[in-house]
Amino acid sequence: MSNNADYKLIGRSSVCSEITEDEARILAAIMGVRQLKDGELLVSEGKADHTLYILASGKLGVISASADGKENLVHTMTEGECAGTRAFVDRSPRKATLRAIGDATVYSLTPDVFDTVVDAHPRLAYKVMRALFRVTHANLMRMNQESQQLSNYIHKTEGRY
Repeated sequence: MSNNADYKLIGRSSVCSEITEDEARILAAIMGVRQLKDGELLVSEGKADHTLYILASGKLGVISASADGKENLVHTMTEGECAGTRAFVDRSPRKATLRAIGDATVYSLTPDVFDTVVDAHPRLAYKVMRALFRVTHANLMRMNQESQQLSNYIHKTEGRY
């Protein structure tokens, strides 16, 4: 892959599902590109990295540390998925570690760079922020469902056990 973000991949990502080709080109021009080798760390849990990441190719492990410090793989990201929506929007510390599973290419967007889009292309910024909300909401809904299933299992309700 090149050192320039591919606007076609950006347009197919979960945070850019409703943008036009021209808008995808605008984002591609301002996004960083990082090549990762197998096992390479992208960002660590707890760090003050507010970058939004879009996985362009390969896979990323989303890893959470348990109370005893053991790393637990909680999700495997695939092409087009994004990470860091919460940290990007509210500039809070990372809630998970991201590590390459095999070689991977990641596109990045910092809040400061995104501010240039807000000023120059407010409709594009609106579309991206709306998509970030959808991604975050979908994650929350999935977590709520998993929590409910676990509760049902523990209390032996609403299902066969």
